[in-house]
Amino acid sequence: MTLTHLLLLNFTLAAYLTGVIWVVQLVTYPALALVGKAEFARYHAAHTRGMGWAVGAPMVLELALAGWLAWAAYPAWGAGRALGQLALVVLVWLATFFIAVPFHNRLETGGYNYIALDGLRRTNWLRTLAWTARAAWLGWWLWQLSAYSLPALPNIRAIAP
Repeated sequence: MTLTHLLLLNFTLAAYLTGVIWVVQLVTYPALALVGKAEFARYHAAHTRGMGWAVGAPMVLELALAGWLAWAAYPAWGAGRALGQLALVVLVWLATFFIAVPFHNRLETGGYNYIALDGLRRTNWLRTLAWTARAAWLGWWLWQLSAYSLPALPNIRAIAP
């Protein structure tokens, strides 16, 4: 696999997970506060089960591919770029397991809790911004790479009838 292909795979996963986290941040977490106390436990269980399927395997794959990219790109890119993109993934994992998961566990065991919901929504900005930064960074590298390696396309107006 070429470095370009590895970069493209990393960008694809980062873009997917960035899209998911923005929906969670702007729609899902605020909506959790609107679920009635009687229905909350069932709704939260369905939410966590569904999110496990939506992000579980992609997050594991992203971590593996980010590690591979850091290892493969280190000689060409140096430590800053190669390890910086990996550091953002590690930051997301740390925030997920040491901040988000404890909030979700609190909601699962104690039911509706506005303080836990608010804490979850506020601290989730860390993951949202880290994934957004990584997707933007990888996208910029991909753009730079394509600017130097893709042939120029003809002007569309020049070939239109």
